[in-house]
Amino acid sequence: MLQSLKHKAQLTGLIGIALLFASFFCIRQFTPLNAMHWLLFAGSVWAYVWWQLWQGLDLNRTSAQNALYPTLGLANYLSILRGGLIAATSGFLLQPPTTELAAWIPGMLYTLAAILDRIDGFVARRSKRTSLLGSKLDTTYDALGLLIAPLLALNYGKVHWSFLLVSIAYYFFCWGLYWRRTHNLPVYPLLPSQLRRTLAGFQMGCIALLLLPCFHPLFTTTVALVFMLPILLGFVVDWLVVTGRITTPVYNRIFLQDLTSYNSIIFQPIARAVLCIAVLLLVNDNYFSGTTTMYFALIATAMVFLGFAGRIGAIAILLLTGLMQGDNMINTLLLVLIVCSTSVMLLGTGRFSLWQWDDRWINRRDGEEAE
Repeated sequence: MLQSLKHKAQLTGLIGIALLFASFFCIRQFTPLNAMHWLLFAGSVWAYVWWQLWQGLDLNRTSAQNALYPTLGLANYLSILRGGLIAATSGFLLQPPTTELAAWIPGMLYTLAAILDRIDGFVARRSKRTSLLGSKLDTTYDALGLLIAPLLALNYGKVHWSFLLVSIAYYFFCWGLYWRRTHNLPVYPLLPSQLRRTLAGFQMGCIALLLLPCFHPLFTTTVALVFMLPILLGFVVDWLVVTGRITTPVYNRIFLQDLTSYNSIIFQPIARAVLCIAVLLLVNDNYFSGTTTMYFALIATAMVFLGFAGRIGAIAILLLTGLMQGDNMINTLLLVLIVCSTSVMLLGTGRFSLWQWDDRWINRRDGEEAE
């Protein structure tokens, strides 16, 4: 069984190499980019992606007690494809940004990888083919993408260098756990956290948007800094939990009960109200140029205010703000709007909401049967 999986993994690696060379010739023929530079970077990362698959073949089972699956399965192939897209994205590292159609390629590649991050889990659960290998590849490729994409965004001048703290936080966290275990220090388990999953998902989506050339660096830098703070805070809290500085009862009371309640009843309704006021002031200043754009902004604002799929409305407002911003400076009003939009996007609309379908969609694990 394992030998058969090795043959399939070898074939997968060869197909990946063939696609890399095909892409190399296309880049050399149709773009001003350095194709050999792209191939060296992308090929190196693809080797790492494939090596992670090769090392984990014995994990292609539901649990350590179960037998190996005879095939890798569609979900794992989608994860490998995601790793391949991240490898292709890495080829643009240390290359100057272009102003042509090629400027869209890195952002689109990583956007597809972010979408596949949701799809592969859905396929695994729906087909009842979840595996230890799938979990390993998912975590590894997530961390890889969240290292490469921010580096690329920094290379393009789309984020401040401090945003790289988001990328290295995961690796420092893992190293810290390893250090504690090797020094016989206790490591306490992390409790499941819906917010942790939500932040990780939005983190990939945010970075994908930062890479798109339609958003000016002034806007993307601001959004990245606002988005970075809750992620880093989450790592700090998780570290305090695994080191025992925050016990499970305290974590449950403060983070799962008190803060969740205060956020739902007080903070998020206030964020919605402030967001709506900020949008109306910007409309009054003709910030959203064009009647159609203004109507879209007002509709999205109404969705947030009423709590009617408010996360979707907040995302729409954030995107419209970025598209309209151009090279103008970020003033206080825009900063408030970005902060409130990000808050609603990450944490939802809270109490006094008409329809929170988007909350249920974000918080569920796609592919699981409804109870």
